[in-house]
Amino acid sequence: MVNKKDKTYELSVSILDADFTHLEDEIRKIEPYADFIQIDVMDGHFVPNISFGIPIVRAIKTITDIPLEAHLMIQEPQRYIKDFIDAGSNCIIIHYESESSIEILNIIKEIKKYGVEVGLAVNPDTPIKNITNFLKNIDLLLVMSVFPGFGGQKFIKKTYERIRKIRRIIDSEDIKVKVEVDGGINLNNAHKLLKAGTDILVVGSAIYK
Repeated sequence: MVNKKDKTYELSVSILDADFTHLEDEIRKIEPYADFIQIDVMDGHFVPNISFGIPIVRAIKTITDIPLEAHLMIQEPQRYIKDFIDAGSNCIIIHYESESSIEILNIIKEIKKYGVEVGLAVNPDTPIKNITNFLKNIDLLLVMSVFPGFGGQKFIKKTYERIRKIRRIIDSEDIKVKVEVDGGINLNNAHKLLKAGTDILVVGSAIYK
């Protein structure tokens, strides 16, 4: 892995596949090159799997100063936003598909009130046109390159064109939002994603498995 100071992009490490019996060791392993740690929160409803929640955020916050992204793959994310922020999350990422468009905008405003960054995640089958109106209201757009719910999935190749399309919109309107890609990222596709316009790569399985 490349040291932080030598990179022209940012790296967010998902701990979904980490060994939680040795959590501190797993965190120390990624500290030299991780710009963010992503905590994938799943409720068994919005996605079929169940993962972890607020106690893990709180525990990791005692181990490291690396900023934490809480990726909420859950229904009704507004019910838990304050708890995740109080636990130490530096960025709250909600899914466009989790609520109505009006409610998503309300949740974004609510997150901003707490002074943390807000991210909007979009699934591979959601048209880009559906989320363009939100770009000026968020700090981060998380483009899923697999369907959310499980680690270790195969990268969806149409993601390249989705990133290029998003980058054209952002650049043409001079929107200050970072583009993050999550799912199936490895050495074979990372360079092409960066060339397409990605700012932040999310990796997990490539490190922990």
